[in-house]
Amino acid sequence: MIEVRVNEKLCRRMSASAFGTLALAILFLCPPSVRAQGGVPKFDVDPYWPKPLPGRWVTGELGGVCVDSEDHVFIAQRVNDVGGMDGHREGLTNDELNAGAAAPPVIEFDSEGKVVNSWGDPNLLPKDLHGCAIDHEGHVWLEGSEDGVVQEYSHDGKELLLQIGKRGIFDSSDGTVTGAPLNSSPTQFFRVSEIGFDPRNGDVYVADGHAKGKGGNNFRIVVYDKAGHYLRQWKLHRSPEELGTAAAPTVHCVRVSNDGQVYVCDRWMNRLQVFDTMGNFQKNIPFNFKVWTPATATSTGARKEAMLVGSASSVEFSLDPGQKYMYVINEIDEQIDIVDRSSGRVLDSFGRPGHQVGEFMHAHTMALDSKGNIYVGESVEGRRVQKFKIVGGK
Repeated sequence: MIEVRVNEKLCRRMSASAFGTLALAILFLCPPSVRAQGGVPKFDVDPYWPKPLPGRWVTGELGGVCVDSEDHVFIAQRVNDVGGMDGHREGLTNDELNAGAAAPPVIEFDSEGKVVNSWGDPNLLPKDLHGCAIDHEGHVWLEGSEDGVVQEYSHDGKELLLQIGKRGIFDSSDGTVTGAPLNSSPTQFFRVSEIGFDPRNGDVYVADGHAKGKGGNNFRIVVYDKAGHYLRQWKLHRSPEELGTAAAPTVHCVRVSNDGQVYVCDRWMNRLQVFDTMGNFQKNIPFNFKVWTPATATSTGARKEAMLVGSASSVEFSLDPGQKYMYVINEIDEQIDIVDRSSGRVLDSFGRPGHQVGEFMHAHTMALDSKGNIYVGESVEGRRVQKFKIVGGK
């Protein structure tokens, strides 16, 4: 038997001009994975976005990125040393403070990358900002992974419109960050990770349970209406085989699709979990990763904890009505996976580890603008936001 191998680029060129008998030959010679990827979105980094920050500002770890209806990009970032639970400093270093100044916690950029507004009092905001979201009214929602509150602000940050929970109080056995998680309170949280909205009715979905260091955490989704009234909640799904043996549940993201599917990052299990809006479990979508430099017996720190970073840290959807594609941050491999939403199959990816333009170091969160461009925020060593322009595909 003769094995025929056809170069993938050649397949694409042949497919573009094929007809008749030749087209049938291409269908035989070119594998389905090659034929299926012709419309997959492509992205290039924009090295000129954002513009230089004013006033010698320096950003810390980026907790959240969100985009409003005018394609203004907001970042929520950590400039104070609010960490410690997980053993690393989350604010600015002494060298950074000697040479510059801490940027405000919330920064708004216009579509060209120029700073147009900034705000946020660290003494009032949720501790350890971990996400931001903008609703259909343009209000900015914030939460923190070392706190038990969710806050809603006016677009300019001048007015606190709503707060669910009390700062510094946790849904735990004793109300502290070291207490046992309860996963029960309708009005208090325990290490919030992210907020998503149901695009059909504006309901607010809170991912409650970012694992940090020695403390505990919740592992649930809590749903409110757009006025902040409690509706329902559910925990991450565990099969009977996984109970007691699976990695600690970590709810790192939540997004609701146009067809009413709730996608949740089950970070330490390296997968998305899909539910309906009532919390009924639908399926797991696993994401593979590779540790490129294997740990040795003497390896310490992050090298030994790669799987605790997670290969599914953030998810967004393409802008077509059917949301054919998902974009998933694979934080272990430092890339953005482009995924067929219906099958969960990874079709392509962009990014690589590093500190240069277009590379990632702890890619952590992302958002899309109205044109389909992706903005990626980096945490820990990265501490920046980058824009990736959509240049091809749907």
